[in-house]
Amino acid sequence: MALAKLVEYAEAGPEVRAVFDDIMATRKVDWINNIWKALAVHPPTLARVWSQVKEVMGPGGRLDPLTKELIYLAVSMTNNCEYCIHSHTAAARKKGMDDEILGELIGVVALANQTNRLAIGYQIDVDPQFKGPQ
Repeated sequence: MALAKLVEYAEAGPEVRAVFDDIMATRKVDWINNIWKALAVHPPTLARVWSQVKEVMGPGGRLDPLTKELIYLAVSMTNNCEYCIHSHTAAARKKGMDDEILGELIGVVALANQTNRLAIGYQIDVDPQFKGPQ
């Protein structure tokens, strides 16, 4: 259960509605998902985060949209964010992810978490060849 009452479009003020309208137009959908409704309790946060999402996850840049979603999904898995795992699994599937890609991604995430924890546990010094510009 959310810690704050979700802001529905019908009860949103003009500032929130403007962001909600932009979300729906950008995503070509007719509904607002719960994360935006939750963030709408604080309109400046809603506007800032939506602006960042559009900039980072948008079509610009060197990373293709599926790769961006897979990275987001991997981080969400590591952070154990159930909401984000489901949301970005759906988004990645729309961009071409299938069950085989999902399985491979989960394997990479699991391996990275395992080796990260081993390196942290052993407090391994970073090889000089890995430091600095490459």
